[in-house]
Amino acid sequence: MKAIVCTGYGPPEVLQMQDVEKPRPADNEVLVKVHATTVSMGDHRIRSFTVPSAVWLPARMALGLTRPRRNILGIELAGEVEAVGGQVQRFKKGDRVFAATLQGFGAYAQYRCISEDGPVAAKPRNLTYEEAAAVPIGARTALHYLRKANVQSGQDVLIYGASGSVGTYAVQMAKHFGANVTAVCSTANVELTQSLGADAVIDYTADDFTTRPDRYDVVFDTVGKASFGDCMKVLKSGGSYLNCTPVLPSIQVMRAKLSGAHKLILGEAPPETAEALDFIRELLEAGKIRVVVDRKYRFDEIVEAHRYVDQGRKKGNVVISIV
Repeated sequence: MKAIVCTGYGPPEVLQMQDVEKPRPADNEVLVKVHATTVSMGDHRIRSFTVPSAVWLPARMALGLTRPRRNILGIELAGEVEAVGGQVQRFKKGDRVFAATLQGFGAYAQYRCISEDGPVAAKPRNLTYEEAAAVPIGARTALHYLRKANVQSGQDVLIYGASGSVGTYAVQMAKHFGANVTAVCSTANVELTQSLGADAVIDYTADDFTTRPDRYDVVFDTVGKASFGDCMKVLKSGGSYLNCTPVLPSIQVMRAKLSGAHKLILGEAPPETAEALDFIRELLEAGKIRVVVDRKYRFDEIVEAHRYVDQGRKKGNVVISIV
């Protein structure tokens, strides 16, 4: 089969299409013919090895010293079940599915084996494969953090980085839970975040959210670019600070944890189960949330797609069509 192999850490050109062995499903696995995947910020970080200097060595030990140990990237997909293992009960050949492949990566390939007990579920009926592939990581992450903060009707929620993959889902889900949502994004994305239902939008290029009098029950930094101190300034006593990117220990963070004045949820990965995907599918099929796709590329254009994502300006999701 064809796969995009990451031959080393570096620019997008380290990604090369190669012939690799087609996988065979184990007894508890399904073999998915991949129709679409995405270029996520996770793929960008691994390929370019964009990590804080303080965790450089541990990250290299975990991912691979000279190149990614798991050299076929891609952390979400949508496709069709081609074969099932002897013990599989949830799926059958021909089922259309979408899945997160954060554990093990491997979505940049024509086929991927996935445990039936993992984060794989029936594809939303009203979505294309390309749209469905843009759901499993961003939407699942947004849902996980909003649930952890117990976002409820009437609460005030600030979402920083509201135009990215996690951010676009977070805006819509927070609204679904009944919150009053303030979105923070750049000028180019104000209209987009308004269309997703945000009650207020702050253009960070023209306005500083910390100078406003507003205070929030939840502050969700979806991109890791707002300073911890700034977020604490606008958080109500007893409020929740969410950050889905790795947060390095600091005196400020340690003090906040020890004080117990706020709930801090930092860098957690969602559970590797299908429950969240099933819940998200229901929202999508009911029209409660929608997928934001910025650009689509062919499989053989994946280097160009990575170049675009490297710019840090994508809106929602960048999709790769494999079939």
